Amino acid sequence: QVQLVESGGGLVQAGGSLRLSCAASGRTFSDYAMAWFRQAPEKERELVACITGSGRTAYYEDSVKGRFTISRDNAKNTVYLQMNSLNSGDTAVYYCAAGGRAAPDAKAYVFWGQGTLVTVSS
Repeated sequence: QVQLVESGGGLVQAGGSLRLSCAASGRTFSDYAMAWFRQAPEKERELVACITGSGRTAYYEDSVKGRFTISRDNAKNTVYLQMNSLNSGDTAVYYCAAGGRAAPDAKAYVFWGQGTLVTVSS
């Protein structure tokens, strides 16, 4: 079992930055690929970024490439999402997830956090 707790969400103006954190506890953190998903009101949950257990490989959804960076610190059991140049389209609840492989499909992830709200004002 893995417990995930997100933090760092909030209200930010368009063009601003936020860094989300997800602290994991339970099993060996480096065994798991980690991902950030988001869900905006009345929209499907979508992958934002994912990263392998070693941290060597990451994948990004097209709309966030060049603006967001996913990283992890296996010594601290934490994964991060640095979000820059935020716009109103980034407003959503952001969820941290852990799974056996880094994949864009939410079904690949077994453990989920409770979510943290990011609101970008224009």
